[in-house]
Amino acid sequence: LDSKTTALVYLGILASTGLVSGIPFHVDLAKKAGATKDEVISAILLGLPAVGNKVTQALPMALEAFGNE
Repeated sequence: LDSKTTALVYLGILASTGLVSGIPFHVDLAKKAGATKDEVISAILLGLPAVGNKVTQALPMALEAFGNE
């Protein structure tokens, strides 16, 4: 996988497992690899059907890490 896709998949995994402490670091990696804010949000929310709303815990941290773009 390319670096952007890898970073986005990893964000989805972190959100799905509830390991949110790594979210800011991996949002930065995704952003540097060319991911948009919408792609970051989508990667996090993709786990909703599989694991439920616990993925939404990662959203505030991810949005703060992404910045105001």
